[in-house]
Amino acid sequence: MQRFQLYIDGAFCDGEASFDSVDPATGKAWAQMPEAREADVDRAVESAHKALYDGPWSKLTATQRGKLLYKLADLVAANAARLAELETLDTGKIIRETSAQIAYVAEYYRYYAGIADKIEGSYLPIDKPDMEVWLRREPVGVVAMVVPWNSQLFLSAVKLGPALAAGCTLVLKASEDGPAPLLEFARLVHEAGFPPGVVNIITGFGPSCGAALGRHPRIAHVAFTGGPETARHVVRNSAENLASTSLELGGKSPFIVFADADLESAANAQVAGIFAATGQSCVAGSRLIVEASVKDRFLALLKRKAEAVRIGSPLDMATEVGPLATARQRQHIDALVERSSAAGARVVTGGRVPVGEGFYYPPTILDCDGVDSPSLAEEFFGPVLSVVSFETEEEALRLANDTVYGLASGVFTQNLTRAHRLMKGIRAGVVWVNTYRAVSPIAPFGGFGLSGHGREGGLAAALDYTRTKTVWLRTSDDPIPDPFVMR
Repeated sequence: MQRFQLYIDGAFCDGEASFDSVDPATGKAWAQMPEAREADVDRAVESAHKALYDGPWSKLTATQRGKLLYKLADLVAANAARLAELETLDTGKIIRETSAQIAYVAEYYRYYAGIADKIEGSYLPIDKPDMEVWLRREPVGVVAMVVPWNSQLFLSAVKLGPALAAGCTLVLKASEDGPAPLLEFARLVHEAGFPPGVVNIITGFGPSCGAALGRHPRIAHVAFTGGPETARHVVRNSAENLASTSLELGGKSPFIVFADADLESAANAQVAGIFAATGQSCVAGSRLIVEASVKDRFLALLKRKAEAVRIGSPLDMATEVGPLATARQRQHIDALVERSSAAGARVVTGGRVPVGEGFYYPPTILDCDGVDSPSLAEEFFGPVLSVVSFETEEEALRLANDTVYGLASGVFTQNLTRAHRLMKGIRAGVVWVNTYRAVSPIAPFGGFGLSGHGREGGLAAALDYTRTKTVWLRTSDDPIPDPFVMR
């Protein structure tokens, strides 16, 4: 079996313990992972704190930090094939997607490399004639970053890029369910020449690693991607150190199709939105809200496309849907489909665990019209689509907003004025119109409600890793007057 190590204070090391990682395509262990526990976490955080306040990192200019990020971007691009293979092996995400996605991840590091020396302060036209006042933007401090197993190179880039551009140091915890690509990524960080302690990469389990990291007294900010329940633990932990938090959580995203839409294009987007990545995406368009007059036609089109999806080895470039990441996740999906069927949802296609090795689950469509189905409210994080129909635009908007989440949404229509009304009315952080699942380092990303708070991507993300310092300079040579009167 392959063996991986933690990366702490610029060195590779074993954890206090170790555990096996399972290949989701076979259900068999393929690698041994280091398990960081509280002592390892403490070493990592202390090294990040030392690098920020006593080491060379804070003495680098912003331009020098940017050059290191450019070098990291080039290394990610050059090693994308290797990283993609590891992500596919460890999480089951198909090589067809990991190859393209990780190659694009380099663009995030390039974007933030360019931003590093463009984070500006400001001058204040203060109301006192003998004072000059300006604002400086400084790094918020040591950042704890916690990412899940899905799209982890991407989900770490949208945190590392802006944090490093802002001058922070960090400890990144990779998910215990598939940490191989991030532990390998640590070698690229090392090769790029970041000073020891600036970037630390560990993995381990929630109580002994994640909780210890989030509540550590040296942590100033926690950037978390995951589910709402774990996020609640993150927020409770942050009460110990009063760290600020940014939370990118789950979703139950509406995918609205009007009768005037290009149905073929919308169907392809819906396939991308729910079956790509085996549905294991926070922005999965898992609620299809389709105009009643075209519902049967659109469902028939989707059924044909779903049943034509090629399921197979995630390492085969021809495969379109691979296994789920864990047996636990498949059990959750299967149980939720069963509960939804019992509530009256009709299985249009799929809905059965296939025979054979690996954690596979077929593309599944549930017709939930007229049914109070749990599938419409609960997140599957798998390839299951729930369908309802509407008669009016107002009804479509009501159905779209009938959720505790608010991460992403899709609107398919040729009517420009209607599109603008929906853009304004949908309560979600992202609205895609006549497209779906598009991302860019230039565009902020994040949600409303139980989908979290804070944004990743764009200049705003880099500013979130800074805090402002107000500097007052008295310009008068006269003695300070009455010391008992506030100036």
